[in-house]
Amino acid sequence: MRPTTKDLAEVAGVSLATVDRVLNGRPNVSEKAARRVFEAIDRIGFVRNPAAVALARNKTYRFNFVLPEHGDLYLQQLVKQIGDSREEVRTDSTTVNIVQISMADPHVVAKYLAALDADSVDGIAVMAPESPQVRDALVRLVGRGVKVVQFLSGQEKLENADYVGVDNFAAGATAGKIIGRFVGEKRGKIMVIAETMMALDSIQRRHGFDSIINTQFPNLQSLPSIETYADEEHADLIIHRSLQHNPDIVSVYLLSSEARVPLAALSKWPEAHRLTVVAHERTPFTEQALMDDRLDAVIAQDPRDAVRSALRIMRARVDQRELFALQERMRIEVLLKENLGGV
Repeated sequence: MRPTTKDLAEVAGVSLATVDRVLNGRPNVSEKAARRVFEAIDRIGFVRNPAAVALARNKTYRFNFVLPEHGDLYLQQLVKQIGDSREEVRTDSTTVNIVQISMADPHVVAKYLAALDADSVDGIAVMAPESPQVRDALVRLVGRGVKVVQFLSGQEKLENADYVGVDNFAAGATAGKIIGRFVGEKRGKIMVIAETMMALDSIQRRHGFDSIINTQFPNLQSLPSIETYADEEHADLIIHRSLQHNPDIVSVYLLSSEARVPLAALSKWPEAHRLTVVAHERTPFTEQALMDDRLDAVIAQDPRDAVRSALRIMRARVDQRELFALQERMRIEVLLKENLGGV
């Protein structure tokens, strides 16, 4: 059986109160008593059980997911998965809140983060675009003792914070490889469409994509990225204009997480069926687009795995436990019409 704190106190020859002070780094413990406790830990192989400690102290873990206020189908998928996970962990002394705020103004995000501290929340998973204001607010939040996870968003990696999400450079490179193979030896251009290129994840995907197309497929030329800003009329205009001016386009890469707006615009083009089209993220819309051949492939990361990973990481950081790095590594999934039902 696993040694208990009572066993540790007996072997060390000290009181349970002294063991508790040593394990939790509290004062009023002599150097001699602390040394006896640490020696006893090594002797009997004592391993602290954070879950039992939390239960004994009636501790509740408080985690917030901070998401954009507005979004399309992928955001809806995330909100649903967080809601499902909230029910799963409710019996494990964990409360999970979803906070949706406008990400258009980084000062609004920074203001929200500035109001948090370790007395109000134990950990937050933040899905926000890269900006100096948000980055600095997260750094200060870490300094106030809140555990921070940069969640599925293009943020510069912060020291003492964790990241949940795929390697976006690798995701873009994967899209480049698929398009190059699917197009084959045909010569032509690739139209690259983003919601915005202000997001770091879009920039990283574009770099990964270009690294493959430019070095491995000399028959293909990637056009400059065009941005839809999630506006359907604007998307219709710029996508149709690009197709008219570049009749040799053979493929389209939708590099943002929301494919519905640009794919709806592409579907109005009479020759859309001859284009190889690759998008990101699995949603009901992209699933249907795969099934009816409007999409050839989807590069995805499982939102359920992402939410569960963020919760595990925040819990481990609060409990001061080591992470299982391999468990938290997000896989890049490639979805085709032929394997959709089995993924």
